[in-house]
Amino acid sequence: MDLRVLLSLLLFSCHRGVASGSRILRNQPAGLSSNTTVTMTSESSSDECDLVMNRSAADRCAFVKNTPDCSMEDGFINYLYTAFCLLPPNLTPLAITLCIIWLFFLFVVLGLTASKFFCPNLSAISSTLHLSHNVAGVTFLALGNGAPDIFSAMAAFSHPHTAGLAVGALFGAGIFVTTVVAGSVALIKPFAVASRPFLRDVIFYMGAVFWTFLMLYRGTTTLGETLGYLSLYVVYVLTVIISAYIYNRRKYSVNTSIQNVSHVPEFNSSDSSDDDVPCLTGGAIQQDYESEYRPLLPYSESTSQILLSSLNPVDHRKWRRKSWRWRALKVVKTPLEVLLLICIPVVDPDKEDKNWRRPLNCLHLITAPLVCVLAFQSGAYGEYMIQGQFPLWLLVLLLGLFLSAIVFCTTTNDCPPKYHSLFALLGFVVSAVLISAAASEVVSLLHMLGVVLSLSNTVLGLTLLAWGNSIGDCFSDITIARQGYPRMAISACFGGIIFNMLLGVGLGCLLQMVKTQSDVQFETEGLLTWVLAGSLGLSLVLSFVIVPLCQFHLGRTYGIFLLVFYVIFLIVALLTEFGEIHTIST
Repeated sequence: MDLRVLLSLLLFSCHRGVASGSRILRNQPAGLSSNTTVTMTSESSSDECDLVMNRSAADRCAFVKNTPDCSMEDGFINYLYTAFCLLPPNLTPLAITLCIIWLFFLFVVLGLTASKFFCPNLSAISSTLHLSHNVAGVTFLALGNGAPDIFSAMAAFSHPHTAGLAVGALFGAGIFVTTVVAGSVALIKPFAVASRPFLRDVIFYMGAVFWTFLMLYRGTTTLGETLGYLSLYVVYVLTVIISAYIYNRRKYSVNTSIQNVSHVPEFNSSDSSDDDVPCLTGGAIQQDYESEYRPLLPYSESTSQILLSSLNPVDHRKWRRKSWRWRALKVVKTPLEVLLLICIPVVDPDKEDKNWRRPLNCLHLITAPLVCVLAFQSGAYGEYMIQGQFPLWLLVLLLGLFLSAIVFCTTTNDCPPKYHSLFALLGFVVSAVLISAAASEVVSLLHMLGVVLSLSNTVLGLTLLAWGNSIGDCFSDITIARQGYPRMAISACFGGIIFNMLLGVGLGCLLQMVKTQSDVQFETEGLLTWVLAGSLGLSLVLSFVIVPLCQFHLGRTYGIFLLVFYVIFLIVALLTEFGEIHTIST
């Protein structure tokens, strides 16, 4: 992975955290120093906003206005003010219903932005940098798949009252993926898992969970420990690269030694690497399929026709083959996809023209920087005035118009320019900003639901936030398994969550340290946090023991066991939340 790309991503994230921190510190009392140890609580005793439901319906609006804890800075909308002040008390159930619908829409925004724009641009960047499949898979691809989880965790860590969302979401998503998703894959397509990659991923994930458990148990983490926590992912990446290199050398030597034999025996699949899986791109088949629809005579579209066709997210050939459920969901998502197409450029290195759309790409030079200014840090720079006189957004708009005019006048519709790959970097930055903004809204909205429904942030994290961020991985992995590639699906189950936990917790803590110049201190939510950590650790240990005993064959019995384990965990977690299971006080 190119060091410059990684540093730019980290600087972007740190800048976001510093900006957030400056606003939070301005709201602190005068006697509180910025060097005070930051307390990341799952449900801190100082979270006075949770007491709003103890007030009468007539007093709740005044309580929300006068309580500093109820003013969530990281978000476009103050959901607590909306629920208790803009709507009458008898419409609170309606407000909750509308918030849940809005939460579903935000998850759609996260999923679409990550899958349609963030991931393709990361793939284009990795292709431009000529990275190997192993490096791209455990860095850029993992970042693309885990972007909603990473940005949700970073947004949750940005405020002490919502830190429990990060702990609950990362642990809850880990349990969900390793039990429900992996169990569904085993139920749909029983198979023999690749032994060494499976053991490698489980061991590294157990190490990450144990390290996180130690940080929560000790209640604090230092800068050195956080950097070591992040370096564990670097060690994981190096292990993947070295093991793949050794495997490829071994496979090459075996093929060379038997090249004169007419029948080449199949390589041992139980020990194969992650690369030993078929490719799902089907490039040749796709090219043959599209060639049937090419016009017989040369045909050149006008600039307006290229713009209109580029903004159409519906493939008419696919529309005719899909079911009515897919069509209904596509109708709902189409307006959002059009807006995202207007704002975010996408570079596709697999296409002959690399997805060069001259009028649309010129429009991106205007809209993309403008969206970054208006959406970055939840609109904090939308009203910023340069020297108190000239708005920043107007300066960005004028620069965008200037660059757009230059590109439009110096390029053609048919041939992409040499600098077209830079549009992938622009699309990466814009999609990252939008994902971050949507994740901040999700965290603020879940905090409001927790206050109104009297639920802890940890429970909301391990249920709604974990399910929302993981449901896309669930469907994609199950689809891959149904297509006959279960080993690829099971590798995705473990590889992605290692990345999400290490970077989600590590970057979240690191940004708080940069913001406050102090160590981060955790205050756990008691028994529920240990139920989460213990359940995730137990599921990994059982998989580490049971799968080798089954000779690395994942059958339907093992799939049912994982699904039952998740149901039992969910019941225990909810009973703990509602006080039915508690520690015995002496």
